[in-house]
Amino acid sequence: MQNYLIKNIQVVNEGLVQVNDVLIAGGRIEKIAPQISSDVAVEINGEGKFLLPGAIDDQVHFREPGLTHKATIGSEAKAAVAGGVTSFMEMPNTVPNALTIELLEDKYKIAAQTSLANYSFFMGTANNNADEVLRVNELKKDICGVKIFMGSSTGNMLVDNYVTLNKVFSESEVLIATHCEDEKIIKRNYEKRITEKPELDAADHPIIRDAEACFESSLTAIQFAKKYNSRLHILHISTAKELALFSNMLPLKEKRITAEVCVHHLHFTADDYAQLGYQIKCNPAIKSPENKAALWEALLDDRLDVIATDHAPHTLTEKGYVRNEAGMLVPAPENPGYQHAHSGLPLVQHSLPLMLHYVKQGRIKLEKVVEKMSHAVADCFQIANRGYIREGYMADLVIVDMNAPYTINTGNILYQCGWSPMEGMSLPASVTHTFVNGNLVYHAPGGDYGKAVWNESMKGERLQFDR
Repeated sequence: MQNYLIKNIQVVNEGLVQVNDVLIAGGRIEKIAPQISSDVAVEINGEGKFLLPGAIDDQVHFREPGLTHKATIGSEAKAAVAGGVTSFMEMPNTVPNALTIELLEDKYKIAAQTSLANYSFFMGTANNNADEVLRVNELKKDICGVKIFMGSSTGNMLVDNYVTLNKVFSESEVLIATHCEDEKIIKRNYEKRITEKPELDAADHPIIRDAEACFESSLTAIQFAKKYNSRLHILHISTAKELALFSNMLPLKEKRITAEVCVHHLHFTADDYAQLGYQIKCNPAIKSPENKAALWEALLDDRLDVIATDHAPHTLTEKGYVRNEAGMLVPAPENPGYQHAHSGLPLVQHSLPLMLHYVKQGRIKLEKVVEKMSHAVADCFQIANRGYIREGYMADLVIVDMNAPYTINTGNILYQCGWSPMEGMSLPASVTHTFVNGNLVYHAPGGDYGKAVWNESMKGERLQFDR
């Protein structure tokens, strides 16, 4: 295994930025010091660049098995690595739904063969599989958590049976992650809206999936968690109203209830439907601008604990788009209509670069980005030996050049679906190197995707948890 010595780089870790050398050996961070020398390591000049712990995305949909016309674990993990994401946690609403330990383990087998990034997979919950879900108590060092769709799911995964919810919340020894939108409120809003406006479009999405639907479902999840002292993590908070449910009074490691915000809810608002339409249709919906402002405030004051993507690729046909002769995304001649345009955005390649864009704008500090995308995720899920730049930790590391701009386009999008709602956006910083378990998996000299060098022979590892 090759050793690496990164020289004179600005190490961003645990709230500090310090120039150091970093020695990677045997897959781990062996030494961090102002001056290190080695006769057996490949030297990398880090002068003027920043070294970050690899981002850990706690919510992605990589679509395998069963939906591989959209994406595969291998394709989306590759895109993740190019964007500085070295570990991911993937959701159970694949086909078949991951509702048994055996089906869950099938996904781990696929990842072991194809994923360049480290991986874990959530156990799925249905109204009728509580006993099977609770088998994860025996595997709590090997599985990131249990996922409950308390609204907005596919297949058999919408959980609205309070007997099931009581059992899982009262007996689970692992983190419970929830998608919170109240289906009854959504149905009521839809029926009201369709009578007012028979031809719905993307701009109706946040009216149908409104703040009330999110708040009531999140409140229900929190009530269950408080009743049983469960470890609850609510995914993709999208409304100002929900923020009253969360606190910054305790350090993250002491919280029993935590919350995630996704990059698209920090970046887009309902005003963007006019231009982007179904490209940004997702659940929960992107909402009015005051919600985005409130999410930013809560992120910076630690009511929101982690940043993720909810990466959810669909084909252009499923979103209702085609490319014109100039290669631009335009609505398809046959509009799929509101009900049939799929919900979800491909984001995992661009989440860290997008947050670096906001660093350059002065909206957030680089140290805070690292906290929310690496440290806090590791702490929240109790991931063993990752998420920090510490001696002895696994060398999941990313080098970024804050002065290497690039524009998102079809030539550098790595998602299998081949599109992004941010096409044409210029980002001011680039990922130039990504190390996974000490292996230099991705290297783009000068941040140029066209010159990227890959080492796809080394695969990621199954995440382990200190529980």
